[in-house]
Amino acid sequence: MQLAPGSWRLATPVFVAAVPLTLLFAPLGVLTVALGVAVLWFHRDPPRPAGDGVVAPAEGTVSVIREEDDRLRVGIYMSALSVHVNRSPLPGTVRRVDHVPGANKPAFSKESDRNERVRLESDDWTLVLIAGWFARRIHPYVGTGEAIGRGDRIAHISFGSRADVLMPADVTRGDLTVDLDDEVQAGETIARR
Repeated sequence: MQLAPGSWRLATPVFVAAVPLTLLFAPLGVLTVALGVAVLWFHRDPPRPAGDGVVAPAEGTVSVIREEDDRLRVGIYMSALSVHVNRSPLPGTVRRVDHVPGANKPAFSKESDRNERVRLESDDWTLVLIAGWFARRIHPYVGTGEAIGRGDRIAHISFGSRADVLMPADVTRGDLTVDLDDEVQAGETIARR
């Protein structure tokens, strides 16, 4: 199983703690090992072939579709069971990567628009990675000036969140192949042109 970068750094202390806990009270040690396995499973990074058009940047549930400054925003809520490696919705060159501090409200709530986030701006689209109430670690893999392809791995968010795509100006609601509450996989097509 392929894992997001830094996964072992998060899981190793849990596994180390499991050793003395197992010696003190075996059931607690077993639970701690299970927690370490859950941390690794949460950071899994399965292969995803990219579709055509604009592809979903994350696995999860479509939670936002709205017009914003003459562009369409599509947001995908990632639950604790989702893969949290984020992918590029379109090819392009990274123009800016900005970390924006903020609150840590649940990623599925309307208030999450004010949460801590990372904005990745490309030629004609923007990806906004939003931390949830427990997720406070957004790890971009790309920097300014880098060329990226459709479906390339560009970031991961540890422990829950949301990924929003501000679509290119020519994408309309009629171009979407998804609706609110639809389940999507990272790399699947969400808009065709």
